[in-house]
Amino acid sequence: MGAAPRAGSAVALPGHHTPAVGLEAPFEMLEACHERVQRMLTLMGRLQQHLLETGLDDSARQAARDVMRYFDLAAPLHHQDEELHVFPPLLAGTDAGLRNLVQGLMQDHRQMEAAWPLARAALLAVAEGPASDGGPLNAEQTDALNRFSALYAQHIQSEEDLVYPAAQAVLSPDAVQAMSADMMRRRGVVQRA
Repeated sequence: MGAAPRAGSAVALPGHHTPAVGLEAPFEMLEACHERVQRMLTLMGRLQQHLLETGLDDSARQAARDVMRYFDLAAPLHHQDEELHVFPPLLAGTDAGLRNLVQGLMQDHRQMEAAWPLARAALLAVAEGPASDGGPLNAEQTDALNRFSALYAQHIQSEEDLVYPAAQAVLSPDAVQAMSADMMRRRGVVQRA
């Protein structure tokens, strides 16, 4: 996806490697996506620190572009995967606590979608900003990045600790295979015969 870290780069990118698991193992892929989300959020935090300490430079611009690319493209597909395949069987189940949790996670997705434009605008200011001694982020932009990042912590933990295992327990092998096929189709991946 993105470029590997450049030697001597002040904002070293954590890498955007394709996970060892593929879309044939959809729950492992969902967890690998969470790892990438966390790497992107860490990069966003390091970017803010870099802007304070070093200012705006090419490394900062590239880091901002990488974070935008991930949350523009991959994150929405990940949310769709969950809402199309993971959440529905749990919403249809008899566990009221799990249904409430899933409804809360869906609301989290809406909040993330609503918070992303402001966070993206702050990152765009970095990606397209002129060279300067200071960073281009004002307090409002920094707050937008921090609010966006904060939405993910408990969300990911709830999905991995509770929701994914519960969904795996109720989904049939055929449903998991259909989930895998749909995830590949929506990403333009050709299935192997």
